[in-house]
Amino acid sequence: MSEFIVDVEHSVKIPCGHIHVDGQLFIPKNASGLVLFVHGSGSSRFSVRNQAVARILNQANIATLLFDLFTPEEDEIDSRTGQLRFDIEFLASRLIEVTDWCVDHLVNLKSSIGYFGASTGGGAALVAAAKRAKVIKVVVSRGGRPDLAGESLAYVKAPTLLIVGGNDGVVIEMNQTAMSKLNCEKKLEIVADATHLFEEPGALDKVAQLARAWFLRFIL
Repeated sequence: MSEFIVDVEHSVKIPCGHIHVDGQLFIPKNASGLVLFVHGSGSSRFSVRNQAVARILNQANIATLLFDLFTPEEDEIDSRTGQLRFDIEFLASRLIEVTDWCVDHLVNLKSSIGYFGASTGGGAALVAAAKRAKVIKVVVSRGGRPDLAGESLAYVKAPTLLIVGGNDGVVIEMNQTAMSKLNCEKKLEIVADATHLFEEPGALDKVAQLARAWFLRFIL
């Protein structure tokens, strides 16, 4: 498959132009696909919520890559100015560079790649999915901002699942609007009584189960 040992978490440094970003890669034995996690503003590869979802996917023999969208220097700039976290084109371009690295280095998984985006990462995932339509087979968005993908929504080919908390009213409306612009197979799942971060008991587990089912349906 690659130089990476299965069933072991690997710390990876992924080159993106003249810089690199840090990631955590886990490839289960008999992996059937690969999901790249695209975190939201103020988060990183250490996102507790994304790591919890990744573990559920790993148990279903799906490989996962959690990575930082920013370098430490970029993260410092963004923490002061907020200028990068809503720059969807920048986030999508960084995601595409990481995707291309996966295609080159994880050759046995390159035909079965999906995205799991959260918050602004959901918008970036959809822009990247539109630009890499031949590579990206499936997209899941958790509490995402797919509306930020703008005109790219119409060009997404990958089956897309939008998951939103039932008490996240404004984001529900944003997802409904974005969904109407998608021309791919699509579904909106609203998790009852959950807020934006799905911190309520059982809410994140529900997200993970929905995501796992969607990925297993389309990523093989």
